[in-house]
Amino acid sequence: MGIKIGIIGAGGMVPYHVAGFRQAGAEVVAIADTVPDKVDAAMFKYSILRGDSTAESLLGIDELDAVSIITPNMLHAPLAIAALEAGKHVYCEKPPTLNAIEMYEVARAAEKAGLIWMAGLNNRHRPEAEILKMSIESGGSKQIDSHAGGQANLRSGEAYWVRRAGIPGFGTWFTNRSQSGGGCTIDLLHMLDLAWWLMGCPKPSDVLARTFDDFHDDPKYKGPWGIVDGTGPTDVETAAHAMVTFTTGQCLQVHTSWAEMVERERVGVKLQGATLGACLERVFGQDGLDDTAKDSLHIFREGPLASRDDSHIVCRPDPAMGRIAGAAHFIRVIEGKEEPRNTPDQALMLMLMVDAIYQSSRTRSSVRIG
Repeated sequence: MGIKIGIIGAGGMVPYHVAGFRQAGAEVVAIADTVPDKVDAAMFKYSILRGDSTAESLLGIDELDAVSIITPNMLHAPLAIAALEAGKHVYCEKPPTLNAIEMYEVARAAEKAGLIWMAGLNNRHRPEAEILKMSIESGGSKQIDSHAGGQANLRSGEAYWVRRAGIPGFGTWFTNRSQSGGGCTIDLLHMLDLAWWLMGCPKPSDVLARTFDDFHDDPKYKGPWGIVDGTGPTDVETAAHAMVTFTTGQCLQVHTSWAEMVERERVGVKLQGATLGACLERVFGQDGLDDTAKDSLHIFREGPLASRDDSHIVCRPDPAMGRIAGAAHFIRVIEGKEEPRNTPDQALMLMLMVDAIYQSSRTRSSVRIG
């Protein structure tokens, strides 16, 4: 018998989660949402037999082994804790929670229940990210088992997700700090996470940051995803610039924006080390539209006699940016077939960095973590 899973929230990530769960042999038993039409549409489109109007009713299904949470950010922590207390493993869309305090409570609930909690940090599962991770762990050599398996000693990195225009849903929960946790920093934390993971998840020590809210009331800078505008506040940042330093001596520059005077939307990570440099990037032809994007991975090394040995790595295309692979990985972790690629402790550290970016901007001073 395969893992039985239920989905809470019938939003845009449902097709990726369903595909990933089924790819790993799991059975999607039920889906819940407070909007009946969305439940009915998802049940029909993805051949799900049961629909529920509340998360509570779905969590009451005895046969469920796990749940997937695809809801607005403010529901991530309470739903995760409720699911864990109900004896279900949890896969939660990003961000893990609104802040580090909530993430601490989720981590404690997962530990107490003895169950798996994982965040949907899908970029760790992109083909180019997996290849780069192996190269880093090989010490920067082309041979994965050389350099005595040593790390590439990465010194510094850049993480960026910048948009010319891409503010989601004016006046909805996206732009309401109390419901979203923040703006572009928390929404686009993917590259911060990816760079940090590639650097070996070092412990952060200090953060210096500034955030800006230019264009946050100008509909011309709305995103292209068709999110309906609301009547709530627009009180989050639209751009953030930060420097994170680590106890290891490493540092990471972070730049995110929903709206900023840039040429076009760009997403990527750049790394520098003693034996390896790298650039992993996605460039959009039209902001926000995945089918206009091009992915690339370049790895830079020194060859004999200090000559350049630069490689353009051709990777398997993955328009889903690891979302399907991440969901499949969650099922295999539950089954004990794979080790988790992200953990509650890592999610807590990630949220500590996000919190510190906001705190540093508010106080206009550096913030010490830990």
